[in-house]
Amino acid sequence: MKKIFVSFGALLIFYAGKAQISDKYKGGAIQVKDKVKVLEFPSLSKKIYKKNWIDFNKNGIKDIYEDASKTVEERVLDLLVQMTLAEKTNQLATVYGYGAVLKSRLPEPFWKDSIWKDGLANIDEQLTGLRGDTLYAYPYQQHTTALNIIQRWFIEETRLGIPVDFTGEGIRGLNHMKATYFPSQLAQASTFNAPLIRKIGEVTGREAKALGYTNIYSPILDVATDPRWGRIEETYGSSPYLVGRLGTENVLGIQSQKVAATGKHYAVYSIPFAGSDGYVRTHPMVSEREMYMKYLQPFETVIKNAGMMGVMVSYNDYDGEPIMISKKFLTDFLRKKFGFKGYTVSDSHAFEDIMDKYHITKDIVEAACLALTAGLNVRTNFSSPTPFIMAVREAVTKGLISNELLNERVGEVLRVKFKLGLFDTPYILDQKATDIVHNKEAQEIALEAAQQSIILLKNENNLLPIDKNKYQTIAIIGPNGKEQKSMLSRYGPLHVKMQTIVEGIQASFPNNKILYAKGCNHVDANFPKSDIEYFPLNIDEEKMLNEAVETAKQADIVILSVGDNAKTVGESASRISLELPGHQNELIDRMVALGKPVVLVHTGGRPASFVKAAKNVNAIIENFYAGEMGATALGNVLSGQYNPSGKLPLGVLKHVGQTPLAFPMMLADAAKGNAAVTGFLYPFGHGLSYTKFEYSNLKIDASTFASSEKIQISVSVINSGTVKGDEVAQLYFRDEIASVVVYEKELCGFERISLNPGESKEISFSINKKTLSVINQKLERIFEPGGFTFFVGSSSEDIRLNTSIHLK
Repeated sequence: MKKIFVSFGALLIFYAGKAQISDKYKGGAIQVKDKVKVLEFPSLSKKIYKKNWIDFNKNGIKDIYEDASKTVEERVLDLLVQMTLAEKTNQLATVYGYGAVLKSRLPEPFWKDSIWKDGLANIDEQLTGLRGDTLYAYPYQQHTTALNIIQRWFIEETRLGIPVDFTGEGIRGLNHMKATYFPSQLAQASTFNAPLIRKIGEVTGREAKALGYTNIYSPILDVATDPRWGRIEETYGSSPYLVGRLGTENVLGIQSQKVAATGKHYAVYSIPFAGSDGYVRTHPMVSEREMYMKYLQPFETVIKNAGMMGVMVSYNDYDGEPIMISKKFLTDFLRKKFGFKGYTVSDSHAFEDIMDKYHITKDIVEAACLALTAGLNVRTNFSSPTPFIMAVREAVTKGLISNELLNERVGEVLRVKFKLGLFDTPYILDQKATDIVHNKEAQEIALEAAQQSIILLKNENNLLPIDKNKYQTIAIIGPNGKEQKSMLSRYGPLHVKMQTIVEGIQASFPNNKILYAKGCNHVDANFPKSDIEYFPLNIDEEKMLNEAVETAKQADIVILSVGDNAKTVGESASRISLELPGHQNELIDRMVALGKPVVLVHTGGRPASFVKAAKNVNAIIENFYAGEMGATALGNVLSGQYNPSGKLPLGVLKHVGQTPLAFPMMLADAAKGNAAVTGFLYPFGHGLSYTKFEYSNLKIDASTFASSEKIQISVSVINSGTVKGDEVAQLYFRDEIASVVVYEKELCGFERISLNPGESKEISFSINKKTLSVINQKLERIFEPGGFTFFVGSSSEDIRLNTSIHLK
């Protein structure tokens, strides 16, 4: 078919093998009987497009901000000088995409009279496939072209032609229709594989870039210290070191593709008050020093080591001051201490919370003054940006916000846009999205991540892998056996075809007889009240349990597929219990009572406290949401095609009453008591294998510490078992004498290695002086000479070797 090129203002749409030119946008929703096939991006025929530059302000002159040979600072200053108050204030606002706030899929004539006629900071979630709208989300080229057309409107139809930043979510793969769906961040953290997290970031950034996005809200850098919290599934775990290191890799991966990464949620967001974040989010109650050394450290690490370009400001307050208006958090810590050079965005409604939730002020003009003075750059919410923009304009006009402050905030937004190359290559013209998004390489990485994330917690008498000949009939019992919906957790890819756990196991055991019974629902009829009181089984619930028992009686082995769904974990789904919800514990009891071998597979988003099950079942697998390849990965592990190697990125508590016990613990946090249950059911870093690993020859070299401020630690690991496997060697340290209370044991290194039976490798760790420093009462990081003990092992409690050294 011959392509027809038309000037901008006309859209070329092919359908049913014919071409139709519409000279009006019609919001992109062109009413035709046949399905839209291709949306073409017209040729760049306007005179503003010069060789190697674009005349954004249409004055026929190559201004400094249009000149790629100039520095970013020169270009920002030149553009600021040319901007009006309206144009500046518009660079401080987001518009959510079609179906949320924006009423158009594509530009329409009324845009010339809209608030964004003077530009915008960014457009969020435009045509992703959310909200039931998939018209331009897929095929992939449709979306790339659609965003090109929108970008072209801002470049050609606004006075200065400032491009918009297209933002979207991306914590487990790009939040777009049919993008590659990776495991949740908690599952990613379970791999303890830093290079793999970099690959996931690269794929996320590459797919985003191919589809026209320029800024991805990822990673989540909150430290998870309370398993009651619904969003614990979205974190990299409880260790600030682990969160910071994996977050660094994710950001480096995303930003390697010329796409900004915006980390969230800053700051101290991950501590639910009374185990219920609800719709008001969190009210953190933690000391300032612990707040800094635990909850802020990942942000500092990622900003300093990866140059993260964006930070999302959280809803919560700290010590009575909303983060949204905290100069201490948004300027003193973030920009001055951490060196942040990007722009901040408010989490949705966080700006309005200044007035609506915290009642700091009822005046939006004053709220805008407080937020911008503190360090907010861009307001985001599921409502029109007009009130905020007009409030900022009024504040500037009245002298409440100085021109210097306004230029500073706007300049921080523009600086990111220049760094992303939006003023040099604003369009995706070399469209290869079909070859990039969800390609074979990306799917292989998703499978690798899913397999490495699976954690073997218990394996009594080596029941796993399942002997296909011995156990010819396998019963899969439980509410997650055929679950699909909740496997597609929020903020990840949309409209992904999910294989069920039953299907994944069947594929790995093609010659075995597979039986299935649901047994019970994820939650009972009285949930969440049933978290605090017992409700007898109703007739339907009793019937389901009985059916499961009869099914299991026919099998040689039972796989219990239990855990969470969207009602029991996720945003605004914090719980006050860590027990399996509903009647799942009763289902487990009835399966165990049959006297058959039982494998418990816990699939979900938070670590459950299944103390009774841990005693009574033969094997336990922790299967944090593992993405589109999760069922395949699980089948491979159960059948022995893949040797499990995941490790817990947080400790599993025995009871919710132990909260907020979490690794790393301060000295004496886990002290014994006459009436106390102490310790973890399964500790941080725990995870078994189908083979065995032995450690030897631990050595420390501190000979160059005075000059290089680094020490080298090495250890040898051998696979002493009979099958190939991966081991995650973990390095911990303790400062033996310090001026302040420190962690009892702190992760400072890890390395994943793959070994054949009988094979050994030497692992080397390089530990710098900063890692061994303490945070004092003034929130200063200082190194205190003295004794340090280093521990190497297979978990935080399975320590194989240790040694001490005195460092000056």
